Amino acid sequence: MTTREVVERFFGLLGAGDPDAVVPVFADDIDWYVPGLPSLLWTGHRSKSEEVADHLRTLGNNIVPERNVDQVDTLLVDGEHAIMLGRFTRVAKSTGRTYDMPVAMHFRAESDRIVQLHLHEDTLKVFQA
Repeated sequence: MTTREVVERFFGLLGAGDPDAVVPVFADDIDWYVPGLPSLLWTGHRSKSEEVADHLRTLGNNIVPERNVDQVDTLLVDGEHAIMLGRFTRVAKSTGRTYDMPVAMHFRAESDRIVQLHLHEDTLKVFQA
């Protein structure tokens, strides 16, 4: 599988809404980073693939998933690296506030699995929502 195919598989499984189905796309040991504050429970570092489903469930418990809009504008691939540029629109479950922001995701794939995922988003906007 190419890096593009691995990342596209990730987005397809993510869109299906089953956090456990996403886990096999990741290597056992990963470098996962979503910047944010400790009060945003789904942010931070993860180092094991089994933590991915928990991250997705925690995120899902804090937003209104049926109102998500994930827009992938560009997927750039260079060898084992891929960069996604797009937009996320979310609704915070606790406040009902909508936030919309450009995002970038940096992936690295090895042996048909994702070993790195770093999300770059406006965490201040998320916190304020």
